[in-house]
Amino acid sequence: MKKYLALLLFNCLVAFAVSAQQLRTITGTVKESAGNQPVANAVVRIKNTDVMTASDTKGHFSLKVPAGTVTLEVNATNYKVVTLTVNDKQASINVTLHLLQRVVKDRSRYIMDDVMVGGEPSGSTSPPAPTVKAVSPKRNMVAAQNYEMMVSGVAANNGRVSYAPSSAEDYSPINENIFHAVTDQPLSTFSIDVDRASYSNMRRFLNNGEMPPPDAVRVEEMINYFDYGYKAPAGKDPVAIYTDMAICPWNTSHQLVRVALKSKQVDTRDLPPTNLVFLLDVSGSMDEENKLPLVKKAFRVLTEQLRPQDKVAIVVYAGAAGVVLPPTSGNDKQHILSALDELQAGGSTAGGAGIQLAYDIAAKLRKENSNTRVILATDGDFNVGISSEGALTRLIENERQKGIFLSVLGFGMGNLKDNTMELLADKGNGNYAYIDNFEEARRTFVTEFGGTLFTVAKDVKLQVEFNPNFVQAYRLVGYENRILQNEDFNNDKKDAGDMGVGHTVTALYELKPTGKKGENVNWVDPLKYQQGKIVGNQKEVLTVKLRYKDPAAEKSQLMEKVLPYDNQEIGAAPEDFRMATAVAAFGQLLRRSAFAGTATYDQVLLWAGTARGEDKEGYRAEFIQLVKKAKLLDKDEKE
Repeated sequence: MKKYLALLLFNCLVAFAVSAQQLRTITGTVKESAGNQPVANAVVRIKNTDVMTASDTKGHFSLKVPAGTVTLEVNATNYKVVTLTVNDKQASINVTLHLLQRVVKDRSRYIMDDVMVGGEPSGSTSPPAPTVKAVSPKRNMVAAQNYEMMVSGVAANNGRVSYAPSSAEDYSPINENIFHAVTDQPLSTFSIDVDRASYSNMRRFLNNGEMPPPDAVRVEEMINYFDYGYKAPAGKDPVAIYTDMAICPWNTSHQLVRVALKSKQVDTRDLPPTNLVFLLDVSGSMDEENKLPLVKKAFRVLTEQLRPQDKVAIVVYAGAAGVVLPPTSGNDKQHILSALDELQAGGSTAGGAGIQLAYDIAAKLRKENSNTRVILATDGDFNVGISSEGALTRLIENERQKGIFLSVLGFGMGNLKDNTMELLADKGNGNYAYIDNFEEARRTFVTEFGGTLFTVAKDVKLQVEFNPNFVQAYRLVGYENRILQNEDFNNDKKDAGDMGVGHTVTALYELKPTGKKGENVNWVDPLKYQQGKIVGNQKEVLTVKLRYKDPAAEKSQLMEKVLPYDNQEIGAAPEDFRMATAVAAFGQLLRRSAFAGTATYDQVLLWAGTARGEDKEGYRAEFIQLVKKAKLLDKDEKE
């Protein structure tokens, strides 16, 4: 507590000092060292204060600072933090950022054919040439070249190994959300997200002795990986809203708000008949233990959950697409399991052709008051057929409008197309999960069977309005690729996220309280005409609005929830709030976030350690072990 009070006093003194001095403006440009390209959303701040701004898409920034010499800190995802001193005669500066180098402590966990012996490089570090393996044709499939993952660029360095994987994994860049002044942008609008692929993918990296790429870390998916004990809705609406707030533990001069959703529970016996088309990638790149063999195990688990009224068809694709199982009743499990057992990998990847065939079968199966879904399982390598992103998304959007949804499961490593797979699931009103082990498959298809396959609310959007009496500025933690325009909230034609049976969604906002003069968020000039009266209770911090549609409806329903002011310590907050906070802090550390504040791995361990609860499935205990691994691997950890 003394530490928090001292930090709060320090910030207050800085605020007073800033306001007492004459301000001047520093402008500049932030670029990267490789290619001299501008860096957007780089946070530029006076060190150890909340006086900050962010660079625009051209890398330009403008920051008001006190007269005299100041120390600035420049931070952007994927780049090393830059600290520089600017004297009173400098009005313009140029900042160059250098990419972080990914480091592995224990390379022995990576085994490369004829390259690594006992975990140490032996001779040449050139990657092995691809080999050709004969595969017996089965179920209309053809033999083809076997794919092998290659890793290159190995260099030993005193027991630590820096390397640049030649893998073709793709992740969309994430421009981290920044603070927005409430007087300038009082509304925050975004689509909900129940995906959790980023968490299990992050786990795969850490378990392999490697820090995940920052852009592979989507903080909202990490938060939403965990089960939280929110009460299911009791009224007519299929979703319940909960809100609370506490002091932000990684910046105790700020506050943290939790917005939580819980969808209704439905007994799986009461769910409508389900028509599933398994669309399975059996191309050569799937011929690894953590790919097609794991796919078979995962879909065997799903098959065991089927009811007599459910139907399943199996479509595979490689050099060509084919039907290996026509529509079959869930009562004939042995027939379905036999078809799965006979699958083999081989061939190039005709993902687009497979998707078209799967949708054609689904269309024939679809009936009114039934649940029809294509489940795609792949390592994400679409390189033959309908491979353009635009053509794929248009196809999936058209089928979604007909009532056929798409879920996507990612497997394996080396050529995971995370960006494409997430996009396809979003466009198909489905989930995106990454299956890194059998336990994750069990969770997806057994523990959360209803949530994975049955939608209870679609196009779920949130819009939060902040009260300037309490909130000077806010930032949404995560959800960067889910941000919507404010006018999209009332537009029923705008697609958004979906919630399945029993799903939970958690969003965190970091708030900068009103009343700290001199520390204004100042990347926009103050507005002249926005000083109207506050309508409603003066003690309301914010109002949450939610829109959703029933699965078969085209018109949305509106819900609202108000959050009254509270100033509790995070230690006094509910257990689930503390767990979500620990996971958010961990995600920000993995991303080298400019907003991680004073958070350290040790603090994350402390916060999570007090929030384990019953932990029936052991996921929170596993999280603690992952934090410990990251702490050992991350040489750039703040002490």
